[in-house]
Amino acid sequence: MGEFRLSGNPIFGSKNQSASWGTGSNAGSPVGFHESGNLSAEQLQGMYQQPSANSQDTGRMTIGDTINKTILCLALVVVGAAVGWTVPALMLPGALIGFVLGLVNVFKKKPSPALILLYAAAEGLFLGGLSGFLERMYEGIAIQAIVATFCVAGVTLALYRSGKYRMTPKLNKMFMIAMIGMVVFSLANMVMMMTGTVDGMFGMRSGVLGLVIGAVAVLLATYALVSDFTMIEQLSREGAPAIMAWRGAFGLTMTLVWLYLEILRILAILRGDE
Repeated sequence: MGEFRLSGNPIFGSKNQSASWGTGSNAGSPVGFHESGNLSAEQLQGMYQQPSANSQDTGRMTIGDTINKTILCLALVVVGAAVGWTVPALMLPGALIGFVLGLVNVFKKKPSPALILLYAAAEGLFLGGLSGFLERMYEGIAIQAIVATFCVAGVTLALYRSGKYRMTPKLNKMFMIAMIGMVVFSLANMVMMMTGTVDGMFGMRSGVLGLVIGAVAVLLATYALVSDFTMIEQLSREGAPAIMAWRGAFGLTMTLVWLYLEILRILAILRGDE
């Protein structure tokens, strides 16, 4: 048995996150047979014409399977958002449930498809409620944020595929330091807003300072996407168990939700003087 440990992205790099799988001589074989005896031309032709093995056939994670599961998660986010948009009172419960399930899924050793799908639905409730609230203040802001999110994610993916945007040890350290700072600042801002120390919809994250912090957060989210892409490719290449495709789908969903929220906040600040 061989152990594969990931680092860089908190979702993949937790101390509890490791995956073990077989590394025997036939572990990577697409057909899973011992090469003994001779095969006829007809047998070889039949094997060649068979469809490519998927994750169910091999028991291994594939990029395609991860994409399918990510689409499923995002579909649940959209469904939850439609409900949250219609019933704004569900926004706060969605935010709390999504936060708790996010932490559970991050630190859970083995991915749980049910918990990941519940997380996606809960985040949808929160995003739908918040988007509907801001839409009533600034017409068109929701669709602007959606388009901008997918544009940023698409450009990030294109740069990653071109090799121009990659993870490095130095960038990993900077990313972790910036993330810790962002979390501490966000918690302090939340406490000050709850106690009435600061005013405004976003507290200290308003005005020019809010735009600067938002821009930094978007850059951090793009690096988190690169980390997600890297880890999904690495897990697939190393033959991770098929269940790990859910880990990849969860990471991408969480990062895209974060990216959307930051872009939505930036747009709200920019349109605050309307």
